Amino acid sequence: MRNLLFTFSLAVYSFLTSCATKTDQQPVLSKEFINPASGYSQVVSVTTGNVKTLYISGQIGEGEGLEAQMRSVLANLEKQLAEGGATFKDIVKMNTYIVDYKPSDLDIFRGVRKEIMGDKDMPASTLVGVHSLALEQWLIEMEAVAVVEIDP
Repeated sequence: MRNLLFTFSLAVYSFLTSCATKTDQQPVLSKEFINPASGYSQVVSVTTGNVKTLYISGQIGEGEGLEAQMRSVLANLEKQLAEGGATFKDIVKMNTYIVDYKPSDLDIFRGVRKEIMGDKDMPASTLVGVHSLALEQWLIEMEAVAVVEIDP
């Protein structure tokens, strides 16, 4: 019985030592807060190993009408991506919110997006019609997640 307990204790000790060694070798997670604003950051960059994930806050645009604002939103999004070392091709997920959405808005949305971002290897996307955004003049808001492989 003592031999069994000794063997079990040795196995547990070996396992725990092994886990501690593996944990020490795993990549460290780091966060960078890019372009902080009042109460939020435009981008939070999370790096582990040679992979960086960018979480980009909702970008809004300026201009009259949905098309003008969408172009402005995409320009703002492109700027935030560049700040994090990424491009549109690195986006894996987009969420878009359009005020008082109607079916004809989809043609504008798809047309401008295709013109600026292309139409191959597109990110997973969600489009939601909303009653309003934070300010009355905003018609569209877009947030994104991008993943970039970096040199070790």
